[in-house]
Amino acid sequence: MTGEGRRTPSRPPGVTVAVTDHAADRYRQRVRGTLDARLDVAARVARAWAAGRAEPGERGAVRVADVEDRSLVFVCRHDVRGGELVVITLWEEGVAARVPRRYTDALDR
Repeated sequence: MTGEGRRTPSRPPGVTVAVTDHAADRYRQRVRGTLDARLDVAARVARAWAAGRAEPGERGAVRVADVEDRSLVFVCRHDVRGGELVVITLWEEGVAARVPRRYTDALDR
């Protein structure tokens, strides 16, 4: 039933997703058996965005939590010129990460 008094829940508008080389490489390290990491990441981010799993991050970034794997977080930025959501990197939250934290922390040194 539609009517003037009834409101439908708002959903975030669809988004175009671009994926950096770095994000695709990090995805390949964590998720095995993919033929096209960029396509997989873009699809996962688009589904999570549509499900409302995006929130503001640090320094203007947008954190998008995966719908399928709750530990997987995509870090994105809005490209104001092109209107895209650009996936910059990703990581896993929690203690049961597929790539142990000591390896990713060693890259920072």
